[in-house]
Amino acid sequence: MGPHSDLFDELRVVTAGGELDLTTVPAFARDLADARRGSGRLLLVVDLRGVTFMDGSVLDPLCAARQDCHERLGWLRVVHHRPGASLVFRAAGLQDCFPRYATILDAWQDIPANRATADRAT
Repeated sequence: MGPHSDLFDELRVVTAGGELDLTTVPAFARDLADARRGSGRLLLVVDLRGVTFMDGSVLDPLCAARQDCHERLGWLRVVHHRPGASLVFRAAGLQDCFPRYATILDAWQDIPANRATADRAT
C-alpha cells in the first residue's frame, strides 16, 4: 500500500492502493488527516482505483474526513471502480454519502459514474 497526497489549486487528492483493512487503514487515515491540514474550504477526492480489497475499517476515517470537509464548506468524493468498495458503502448504508466517480476529473466536476455513463450513451 502506498497512499499519498497531492495538492493542486484548491483540490486535494489522496490516493490509496493495495489492501485497505484493519492493518493498513491507520496509514490511510493519516494521509486523509494530512490532506485536511490547514484552514479554509476543503475539496477532497479520495482515489481508490488502485485498491484491490477494502473492508469496513475504512469507513470511520472516510466519514470523519467527509464531515470535516462539509464543516469547511467543501466536499469529499470517492473515485473507485471495483465492486468491493461499492459493496462496503452499500452494506453500511452509505452509498448516497459516497457515490462512485469514475475519474478524478469526474469527481472534480461532480459527474457520478452512473450519470457519466448515461450522458455518454445519449
